[in-house]
Amino acid sequence: MSAITLEIDGNKVQVTDGMTVLEAADNAGIFIPTLCHHDKLEPFGGCRLCIVEVEERGWTKMVVSCVYLAAEGLVVRTRSDKVDRIRKTILELLLAHAPDAEVLKELAQEYGADKDRFEKDPSFCIHCGLCVRYCAEVKQKFAVGFVDRGIRKEISFIPEIAARECNACKECFPLCPTSYLQAAFVLTESLAFPAQQKKSE
Repeated sequence: MSAITLEIDGNKVQVTDGMTVLEAADNAGIFIPTLCHHDKLEPFGGCRLCIVEVEERGWTKMVVSCVYLAAEGLVVRTRSDKVDRIRKTILELLLAHAPDAEVLKELAQEYGADKDRFEKDPSFCIHCGLCVRYCAEVKQKFAVGFVDRGIRKEISFIPEIAARECNACKECFPLCPTSYLQAAFVLTESLAFPAQQKKSE
């Protein structure tokens, strides 16, 4: 693959064609916050926290850096008034769901986000999808998935599979930015696993 040169926060950065803006920034040691990205997983663009401002051929727009491909001559700004304002709002929305998540509190301090701006709806899951995608893409077990859609969307373990696979794995637990996943697993285990084990006897 050929090399391309772009500008990130005033720095000339050379990367391999096909890399995303997030990867390019990471290679250059430039931090862009993200909650749904993992090196072993396909880009997802779910949390939107990695949003940046790009300028290309005289046009400026906001893009999600984990899915937007780096391009020759692209100018990227990872911090600006507009970028920071959007990230602040995203964090405030996420804090309504997971007000005690340490990673969110740290980022809220960085961006001046108000944890009480939006009415609390403490589901404790921020729908980053890391657990679902890791189980499907890396482990290929499909023991956890999304249930419902929109504002009713939830993460749920599939009892028939989780009862068989999860106790020996649990690799997705440390990926959860809010620690919700472990609590959901314990609940599923207590309510559904005995019934599943009886079925298999």
